[in-house]
Amino acid sequence: MKNAYIATYPPRQCGIGTFTQNLFNSMIASKKDDSDDRSSFIIALDDADEQLVYPEEVKLRIRQELQEDYLAAAKYINVSGADCCILQHEFGIFGGQDGIYILPLLHELEIPLIVTLHTVMQTPSNNQKEVLQTICRMANRVVVMSYKAIEMLVEIYEIPRSKIAYIEHGVPEIHYNQEKVKKEFKLENKKVMLTFGFVGRNKGIETAIKALPKVVEKHPEVMYIVLGKTHPNVIKHAGEEYRLSLIQLIEDLHLEKNVVLLNEFATQKELFKYLYASDIYITPYLNEAQITSGTLSYAVGVGSAVVSTPYWHATELLSEGRGVMFDFGKTEQLSDILIDLLDNPEKRLELRRKAREHGLEITWPKIGGIYNNVVQTVIDEKIKIEKKEDAPFDISLLPEFSMRQIKRLTDDTGIIQHAIFGIPNLKEGYCLCDNARALLLALMSYRVKKNSSSLDLIPIYLSYIHYMQNDDGNFRNFLSFNRQYLDEVGSEDSFGRAIWAVGYLLNYPPNNSYRQIGQLIFDKAKPHFDNLQSIRSIANTIIGISYYLRSNMNDDAMIEKLRDLTYKLIDHYNINNHDGWHWYEALLAYDNAILPLAMLHATSILNEGRIREVAFESMNFLVKNTMKDGNLSIIGNEQWFKKDEERSVFAQQPVDAMGMVLMFRQAYNITGDKSYLTKLFKSFRWFLGENDLRISLYNHDTQGCCDGIESYGVNQNQGAESTIAYLVSYLNVLKAHEDYYRKEKRKLKQEKEDDKTIFR
Repeated sequence: MKNAYIATYPPRQCGIGTFTQNLFNSMIASKKDDSDDRSSFIIALDDADEQLVYPEEVKLRIRQELQEDYLAAAKYINVSGADCCILQHEFGIFGGQDGIYILPLLHELEIPLIVTLHTVMQTPSNNQKEVLQTICRMANRVVVMSYKAIEMLVEIYEIPRSKIAYIEHGVPEIHYNQEKVKKEFKLENKKVMLTFGFVGRNKGIETAIKALPKVVEKHPEVMYIVLGKTHPNVIKHAGEEYRLSLIQLIEDLHLEKNVVLLNEFATQKELFKYLYASDIYITPYLNEAQITSGTLSYAVGVGSAVVSTPYWHATELLSEGRGVMFDFGKTEQLSDILIDLLDNPEKRLELRRKAREHGLEITWPKIGGIYNNVVQTVIDEKIKIEKKEDAPFDISLLPEFSMRQIKRLTDDTGIIQHAIFGIPNLKEGYCLCDNARALLLALMSYRVKKNSSSLDLIPIYLSYIHYMQNDDGNFRNFLSFNRQYLDEVGSEDSFGRAIWAVGYLLNYPPNNSYRQIGQLIFDKAKPHFDNLQSIRSIANTIIGISYYLRSNMNDDAMIEKLRDLTYKLIDHYNINNHDGWHWYEALLAYDNAILPLAMLHATSILNEGRIREVAFESMNFLVKNTMKDGNLSIIGNEQWFKKDEERSVFAQQPVDAMGMVLMFRQAYNITGDKSYLTKLFKSFRWFLGENDLRISLYNHDTQGCCDGIESYGVNQNQGAESTIAYLVSYLNVLKAHEDYYRKEKRKLKQEKEDDKTIFR
């Protein structure tokens, strides 16, 4: 088997790097056949500030905060001939918010994936939970080192138990004689107590130091060694403040002769010498939330007499008499335990014996063999997690439809345009764009779901549009929370969105009263149709007119108005359509799908060859530049995509995904081609995690949609535009599902009728 390992790696000073090196070597050493497994390789996570020289097994580096390195690594692995990828996961070693940059890499993998989790949080943030759930969904196996981790993965993260493998932390087979190493360190006449690992406040070292005066009083020969550098993250944020506080504490308690702080990252051999030299090993951590401790595993592995607080991993590993527990922060209790063990050597020897017995079962060669078995199992199963093609109409995959966030954002004036996370941001007030979209959503929701709550929202948004219309028929856009106009005339884009919503109302009026006010607004705005210059405003207006005409095809003047606006768009297209750039302007910017969508709507009304040709040609161009490997990759709004330049990946906006969903539905309505429904459903799944970051924008707690995909991760604000975009897309998936099966049912009925005719 050839494996690709993704992790930190020596000489980077990191516990996970040491773990990976041991795992790499032990899996090779424990191979049962004679095949040369040195073809396996490492992809090393690099800190940008470090200049490291790696051993030959490291074939590629990922610079932690450079997204392009992650995708380059995925491509390298896919062509390397590797049979399996083994990832070591810890939030802090990957770039982006909560290590989100690793997700696109994992999604691109074409081989089975095994993930070892070094941290499982009991109370993760929404983003941390989403990231870890996504990783576990893509993995063929998830390896953890404690039963508590299994419990949390199943109950908190909803990971199937069958996917989780329990494999203990390995221990190197390194042996020393205690007397010899004590003599080497000039500790022959000392009772040595040891704590090692990166130093930080959560390690509770002050608890052990405070317990020493009582111990030293009876056993002055005690020497407590704290071996380890201050954690790099602590250095970044607080410098050596904690270590200096420990030095001050040692001085205050007059323990200078009994405590040594060794500020160094020990090699594995040096570390084991200190472990063998110690009489008692202490882990005085301050809280229970430690799911894995490599330092504790090493101590048990060499047969140390361990005294520890009852954090999760210690509770499991030190069970059955393999160690002694004391309560968090209880210095007196720790003092008594240490004195008892120093007074009674036979107790220490019994602890060491039981620890050593267990340590023999978790040596790295044995752990490597277990990992090899897991790798072979997932290769044999040939599971392609998240790679299977979902049916375009599998609506069981959808979350429950909910207007909860929309109602939260709506008051008796209209819908608040922005939110701070899931809470309305009243300071930003209202805008015509979002209230027009909200009217469209409420009308669609009532039409598709027949729910009375949507019917109750329609007059709120409709009255806002009416309130913002000026006497000349144009519209204002922005309104403050205290109902003060903030502009005299709104943007052309907001005008177009209002016409779209009102046109939809006129085609699908829930009652005659709403239809009448909609007609009043529409007629008053008509004189401005000819003056529109913005291509997106023209496109939105085309869509609104098309909906209006579906129930008013005798309005010849409006049909001509539609034709004039449509050829305005075609004029823009003709100017820019050359050298393979089949588009309406010299860049792909925001809300792109609205342009071919408008042309498709015009096609359904006017049925003219040139309009249809431009509609499908521009749609196919947009698809070519946004559907990556069948998944939607929206043009980012940071710099957009200028012709002959690099496209911008971030910030991706939900309104663009909505446009793609609507565009594909309209293309299906015109052609009946089922492939458009497949693309429609793929586009909708952008909201649910089928995107460049592989993380869902839909928040199951609030039923809102996050505002977009940024370079750092997901923008967690859930404003009106993004949530409406998600819900409008959702309703169009349902309607497309309904339309498709209605057509299939009619086709089946017709086939039966044809059969009857044949056999008469």
